[in-house]
Amino acid sequence: MSVPGTCYVAPNQYRYLRACMVCSIVQPQSRFIKDGCPNCEDAIHLRNNPEKVEDCTSPVYEGLIALWQPTQSWVSKWQRIDGFVKGMYAVKVSGNLPEEIIIQLEDAEVYYQPRDGSDTYNRD
Repeated sequence: MSVPGTCYVAPNQYRYLRACMVCSIVQPQSRFIKDGCPNCEDAIHLRNNPEKVEDCTSPVYEGLIALWQPTQSWVSKWQRIDGFVKGMYAVKVSGNLPEEIIIQLEDAEVYYQPRDGSDTYNRD
């Protein structure tokens, strides 16, 4: 998905960064729309769907982790991102996924772990 050298974000574009609420990868909103999420695309289908990008990503996140060696990093294991692609990840992502997206994840057999600091997703 990602070509080396294409992860650069110009300083005047920082306000357009968003974090995926499923995997916590951070990238510009335009990249989510153009390419989808490099970790979650097979399950939530963000590519060419601006409304779904709005629903499944958040501009409100805390901290950044630069992940270079996903399988060798203790930080990636601690954040539960050790199976994901190299990139920038948020430590916490604020927001709630719509119920239909959570059902879509379950149907795709993707375990949803909220990225907002809570331990688990609790469906009432």
